[in-house]
Amino acid sequence: MKIFLMLGALAGFSGVAFGAFGAHALKTKLSAEMLTIFNTGVQYHLVHALALLGAAWAMDKFPQGHAHIAGWSFALGILIFSGSLYALAISGIRVLGAITPIGGLAFLIGWLALFWTAFKG
Repeated sequence: MKIFLMLGALAGFSGVAFGAFGAHALKTKLSAEMLTIFNTGVQYHLVHALALLGAAWAMDKFPQGHAHIAGWSFALGILIFSGSLYALAISGIRVLGAITPIGGLAFLIGWLALFWTAFKG
């Protein structure tokens, strides 16, 4: 539980930092399309920071469940989904967008694992 609480807090912190970086430092350096891509990364980053906190809570509430799968999936999703969008927006290397769906799949697995934990709990 502690690891996902810590990861959620770090993800929240870094999501806010990336959002501020995009709004201030990148606003005039990126095209509107690339800024939108960057902001999509921030949006999913912050939503799943909260999901990590939910996974931590679920691990405490339902210790026999699969909340640990949810937590690791959310963390991996932030890294791959948001990370690839950040890299794509900043570098302009379009091929980076090809790995973004892997992060999206990790998010989906996380939400299903969280659902299953609650259902079975």
